[in-house]
Amino acid sequence: MRIIFLWIIIFSIVTGCNNNNTITKASANIDSPQNKADVLRVNMDTAVNPSDDFFMYANGGWIKSNPIPPDQGSWSIGNLVIEENLKRLRSISEKAAATKSAHGSTEQKIGDYWSTAMDSAKIEQLGLQPLKPYFDKINAINDIKSLVATVADLKKIGSSTLFNDYVAQDDKNSEVMSYKLVQGGIGLPEREYYFKTDSATSNIRSQYVNYITRTLIMAGEDGTKATADAKSILSLETKLAKASRKIEDLRDPYANYNKMAIAELPKMSSNIDWSLFLNNTGIKGIDSVIVGQPEFFKALNNILTGTPLDVWKSDLKFNLISDFSGALPEQYGIESFNFTRLFTGAKERRPRWKRVIQSEEASMGELLGQLYVKEFFSETAKKRYSDMVESIRDALKDRIGKLTWMTDSTKQKAYVKLAAMKKKVGYPDKWKDFSSMDIGHESYLQNLVNAHIWWHNYNMNKLGKPVDRDEWDMTPQTYNAYYNPSNNEIVLPAGIFTVPNYRDEQLDDATVYGYAGASTIGHEITHGFDDEGRQFDEKGNLKSWWTKKDEEEFKKRADVMVRQFNEYEPVKGYHINGKATLGENIADLGGILLGIEAFKKTEQYKKGEKIQGLDPMQRYFLGYALGWLGQIREEQLRNRLLTDVHSPAKYRVNGPFVDVDEFYTTFPIQPNTPMYRPDSLRVRIW
Repeated sequence: MRIIFLWIIIFSIVTGCNNNNTITKASANIDSPQNKADVLRVNMDTAVNPSDDFFMYANGGWIKSNPIPPDQGSWSIGNLVIEENLKRLRSISEKAAATKSAHGSTEQKIGDYWSTAMDSAKIEQLGLQPLKPYFDKINAINDIKSLVATVADLKKIGSSTLFNDYVAQDDKNSEVMSYKLVQGGIGLPEREYYFKTDSATSNIRSQYVNYITRTLIMAGEDGTKATADAKSILSLETKLAKASRKIEDLRDPYANYNKMAIAELPKMSSNIDWSLFLNNTGIKGIDSVIVGQPEFFKALNNILTGTPLDVWKSDLKFNLISDFSGALPEQYGIESFNFTRLFTGAKERRPRWKRVIQSEEASMGELLGQLYVKEFFSETAKKRYSDMVESIRDALKDRIGKLTWMTDSTKQKAYVKLAAMKKKVGYPDKWKDFSSMDIGHESYLQNLVNAHIWWHNYNMNKLGKPVDRDEWDMTPQTYNAYYNPSNNEIVLPAGIFTVPNYRDEQLDDATVYGYAGASTIGHEITHGFDDEGRQFDEKGNLKSWWTKKDEEEFKKRADVMVRQFNEYEPVKGYHINGKATLGENIADLGGILLGIEAFKKTEQYKKGEKIQGLDPMQRYFLGYALGWLGQIREEQLRNRLLTDVHSPAKYRVNGPFVDVDEFYTTFPIQPNTPMYRPDSLRVRIW
């Protein structure tokens, strides 16, 4: 996916579990507990029957009183956390910019990045001049060989075309870092945008052509040529999309693992000079690569020669400008926003300072994180959630033991994997070394380029070296979490534990076990045993450790969930893709069940006392729903239904709840109502 859509991913999906995941605690100047409104009661709409729509019953009061701001495509409790963190990071950046720090220091890099990015007058004065060296490379292309060499150069600075490539652990040997080639080269968020024929999608394709045309004209291209090139670029990308696998087909780790010797690459795509490309990319000391989708590269081989060089050159030029539009004069940023708003529904562009913090996060987020955790995440909070991981791990062990559909041999291996699962809570024990990242006063765009080059080299240099299992792929301030199957680990950044305006001591266990225990910790642990994660062993290797009978039983039960979510139609004509979202849906359901088992061991559950008229188990379910409190514009909802492997927030509450037996004993859910699902149709996996 191209960089022009990265901000959609970061702020809309809030995306590992890449998403609006759960939230928790910490804010300065918070009222005392006795003066705080109950965090659950204050959001409810009791005029809604929980049998009809539990999501609106739990969150409808907040939704009615909190309209989506004009610069947002959605608005949720996750956005509130992000907004709070943006202010914190702005304060950190402004302090760093005001400090005369030594060159190369953390404060100097943060301060100079911030000050150059906020200097809009200088950005306007420079125009496209910082991109001239790359335009010159593009203009000098005279054959396929020089085209591919230029693509390699542009990838290093953060503008990716043709296909995607990256370095990651070998799926079948987690002790080795491997180089991977996967499909790519399209500018729209997902392949289906090139083929769906409804009016909204057809309009997006039309506006995409207009966006390309206007961008090329602003960059000095003749209007007639720009229009023709834009249409040709769409045609080119449509061919690449046709050769790409659908989103649901990318979930099968075996089907997307095709290891081959470097010497064999020309047999797949002979028109690419692979030796030159790999050398320009900085790939050294390896004899094999892992290709995700070989058929894509075979098709690309013909597309390369079947597309005129002038079209390729315009494609590279457009993408270069589009990828860096946020660091260029305002007219480019405005054009980018006007197009991407088709996927978000946002009415206004975000303030410059917020866009800069977003960029700074992507470039040097862990540097910011070092300063962030000193001020906003205590050791006490880290211990609380570390302990909660263990209580939920124990809950899964107990549930595995009680499974009637799984044989003992597979259970024993599941125990081993669960026990080996590593937890990372709050922030890294070892920080990345950014000393070689060159950040200065030359220009915002140059700092952005330098950061991209640093990250490119950082990742490529992992080849041939031992796997660093202590590394984090998210920053501490990130409002998200993830499970990494290759490391068999769950990673829970400090930012995911924040409920705006509430401290830990102001939140009861029922609420915490719902929104933190279930929708983050239990969710991520369950990912180790979802349709994809279950195929990796305790060491992180893609390896079958199930009996054939158990695999068949799992798939039979998973298919029930696929059918359930396929039924949901959040927007007319746009259903949830049950197969593409299966892993996240399994993790949601598993997280809820594990949270319940762990919560039942707490004193609050055992005492059974009500708070604000709600008993402990009612507060648990409402606490889980709190993590998904929010609303979304139709434009963004449509986009997510096509591109996101997570179900929309409402269905991450209502969907799994109807499969949970305790839900029916906790609330008066009546047969023949929307929230009632017959026992015979309920999903039974973990």
